[in-house]
Amino acid sequence: MPSLGAEMEKGTLVEWRVKPGDAVTRGQIVAVVETDKGTIEVEIFEDGVVDSLLVEPGTKVPVGTPLAIVRGKGEPAAAPTPAPTVAPEAGRTRASPLARKRAEALGLDLGRVKGTGTGGTITVADVEAAAGGASGAAGAGTGAEKGAEADRQAAMRRAIGAAMSRSKREIPHYYLASDIELSRMLAWLATHNAGVPVARRMLPAAPLLKAVALALMEVPELNGFFTDGAFRPSEVVHLGVAISLRQGGLVAPAIHDAGRRTVAELMDALRDLIARVRAGTIRSSELADPTVTVSSLGDQGVREVLGVIFPPQVALVGLGRIGERPWVVEGAVQARPVITATLSADHRVSDGHRGGRFLAALDRLLQEPEKL
Repeated sequence: MPSLGAEMEKGTLVEWRVKPGDAVTRGQIVAVVETDKGTIEVEIFEDGVVDSLLVEPGTKVPVGTPLAIVRGKGEPAAAPTPAPTVAPEAGRTRASPLARKRAEALGLDLGRVKGTGTGGTITVADVEAAAGGASGAAGAGTGAEKGAEADRQAAMRRAIGAAMSRSKREIPHYYLASDIELSRMLAWLATHNAGVPVARRMLPAAPLLKAVALALMEVPELNGFFTDGAFRPSEVVHLGVAISLRQGGLVAPAIHDAGRRTVAELMDALRDLIARVRAGTIRSSELADPTVTVSSLGDQGVREVLGVIFPPQVALVGLGRIGERPWVVEGAVQARPVITATLSADHRVSDGHRGGRFLAALDRLLQEPEKL
């Protein structure tokens, strides 16, 4: 069971997308897991062949529990032994969490539903088929559906609260802020967008994220993890982008290797990430890999973001709204577009001098957007 955040202790295996004997390749989606933050697609990190599945769908197990045995390609199959499988709780019908919620909404007894998913797991489609479209049952279940959603939101809020409490308890935060003038960046962006179709136009978030990634490469003490009493810098920048969920709460999945992507590629990655987060098809590596997090609340009118670091990361970059403010240019006060960028950082790893270098690098990079 992968760790999909510092606050995660257990996860529920929803379904397998492979079976024993299947060949698998690095990056392939092999399972679906449900956590307090939603349903996550689990990837595999090496090529091989599935020997056996150790956990049955519908089972909640702690982080670190082996889910399957995979042998390398060309290696002989393991000798047949009794499978040390972890089964669902006794008496518990095997069904996906979404299927359970839908059954509650329809007032349907899952014991009367035949599952067609992996290992006989009941899916949402099975529930819908069994319900036969009975509108009366759907109406009766509205209260239960709302209750289940309220419980899920409460669980997510508890998980986020636990992680942030740990962060403030264990990490000696320091905070810095800098106002950055964005006339050049916005002019460059307008020129770019004028020559492309509407669907391909970029938002200010794209060059901002690229500049953050490049600045982090200049100040590597802010990019990595503090584990086992020591800082472990990352050679690449996996930007965790805080995304709010429509039903409440947030997740911060990674845009991988952001420093080596073009601004246009970052815009495409951001669009894809937001769409999949809202659709519930986020991947395990995207939640486990962020080396630093960017939180932007500019669309909410927030001027300054003073964030709490997501452990074991050691920094969080906050971006406020872009707005016109008084700015002195050659002795005259003019209205210029300005954003406030903030840094929350771990004093065990860096200090204000290094944090100041990061914000200075961010400003410098945004004054030359054509070089991003």
